[in-house]
Amino acid sequence: MNRNVLKYILFVLISGLLIFVDQLTKRLALKHLCNKEPIVLINNVLELVYVENRGAAFGILQNKYILFYLLTALVLVIILFNLYKLDLTSKYIPYFAFLVLIFSGAVGNFIDRLKNKYVIDFIYFKPIDFPVFNFADICITIGCAILIFSFIFIYKGDDI
Repeated sequence: MNRNVLKYILFVLISGLLIFVDQLTKRLALKHLCNKEPIVLINNVLELVYVENRGAAFGILQNKYILFYLLTALVLVIILFNLYKLDLTSKYIPYFAFLVLIFSGAVGNFIDRLKNKYVIDFIYFKPIDFPVFNFADICITIGCAILIFSFIFIYKGDDI
């Protein structure tokens, strides 16, 4: 099979799975956490609590829907352009993972904003009073960590 075709198939399958998991967990959070007490998973460490986030990361830019729509569309176009240009060799698998994770997280939260005008967050890490987040946010965070790690230790000035 052509490596280019494989790249697109893998991208669609992995991002589709991640988006599915994100939407499923948010639906479960709505069903089991909305208007209920938090579920403590690890005492004083990790809780599941329902929050409607009408802003961006950490709740900034509350209710700026058009801005979110435009920024998300721009990010998705940039990701798809990078995917198109990417030669999927073993050296660039981390960059591919970054693209898939950021795309999936952005789409997962974008679906919420389109449907609800807010993003459902439900994971609360208590020790550092970190803002409540969701699976899509985890995808974005891991994607960014992979990108930073890759540019420090793998690519070191290579053209991507």
